[in-house]
Amino acid sequence: MLLGFKTELKLNNQQRTALMKHCGVARHAWNWGLGLTKQILDHNKANPDSKIKFPTAIDLHKWLVAIDVVGVDLGVKSLAALSTGEVIQGAKSYKKYEAKLSRIQWLNRHKVKGSANWKKAQMQIARLHRKIANSRAYSLHKLTTLLAKNHGTVVIEDLNVSGMLANHQLAKAIADMGFYEFRRQLTYKCQLYGSKLVIVDRWFPSSKTCSNCGTKKETLSISQRVFECNCCNFVIDRDLNAAINLSHCVAGVPPVVASGVSKAVS
Repeated sequence: MLLGFKTELKLNNQQRTALMKHCGVARHAWNWGLGLTKQILDHNKANPDSKIKFPTAIDLHKWLVAIDVVGVDLGVKSLAALSTGEVIQGAKSYKKYEAKLSRIQWLNRHKVKGSANWKKAQMQIARLHRKIANSRAYSLHKLTTLLAKNHGTVVIEDLNVSGMLANHQLAKAIADMGFYEFRRQLTYKCQLYGSKLVIVDRWFPSSKTCSNCGTKKETLSISQRVFECNCCNFVIDRDLNAAINLSHCVAGVPPVVASGVSKAVS
């Protein structure tokens, strides 16, 4: 005799929100595919002499990915804000282990260089540095794979990382996020998965421009985390506003394709 069991998942608010998002995306994909296949069926019925080949599930998946363009705004508070509304938190691994690393180095500061205890201390410090690097690399690989694999076009800014690192107030946080490594991974993964990477000129005012009406602000300080448009009274998170503006850059800006990477100049 076969018995069936019903189990209810005990979800917290974050998990419940994530599942609702997944359901919404699945519903959107299903309705889009259903509408497209109905159009093909209607066309084939009306034009029996010029029928269109019916797409497979794999074909529909490829077409859907090729169209859901995503703008990515990198930041210090969070690693990335996507134009879809999703916010990706960075690992901030150095900040997490900074106190422990500092304490280990302080405790072993008087050890004789070359001694057995000194070598043990150096090995302990090296292991912690490796843990920090691996944690940062994991979060970057997870994000770049998500972007390149699930979007036809990814739009980012051409950030001046070396110049940003010259700002001593933000240098540590910027280095901890790994902006340069993010772009390096995204470049080869877009080539790998067949998506297109569009790099917008660094002087494009993505943060200062209203994503609703296109009005540009003259000044916008770093401390202002919410964008408020004086023209249309539109209020939106600063990073999300920038990400949406980056996604809008694809339309009307002819990209210059070079070795799989497109560069859009504002």
